[in-house]
Amino acid sequence: MPRDTKLILCPVNLRHIKDDYRAYEEAVAMAKRRGAKLLVATVAPEMERNLNIRDSKGFWGEQLAKFVKDHPVDGVDVETVVRIGAVHRQILKLAEERNVDLIVMESANPKVQDYLLGTTASHIVTHAKCSVYVVRG
Repeated sequence: MPRDTKLILCPVNLRHIKDDYRAYEEAVAMAKRRGAKLLVATVAPEMERNLNIRDSKGFWGEQLAKFVKDHPVDGVDVETVVRIGAVHRQILKLAEERNVDLIVMESANPKVQDYLLGTTASHIVTHAKCSVYVVRG
């Protein structure tokens, strides 16, 4: 008997989302099929490279809200979350705190062709307590 999926986490890297957002599309499709809620998250760095960004959480929260608005989801309950820190740690922490059933994420930075599986995805696959679905870029 398949496990019941109530909450799907889809972490997105907003710096590269213009290049490819197949993981988001896959997460949306899975949420529709399974009647699950979709938690779309992004992780901001502790130290911004762009010194013009003074409120990192606010800035990336606006960018995430804009992304979700530009890619509407019919029939799926969507929540957005912004975390600050190391990406792999924050995704795992969020998944555990929210008791996520499934993480759907990209395999690597789309500009990096040398890796079979990105270091963030590899760490999450290894350490997540829930299932992880990796979408190849």
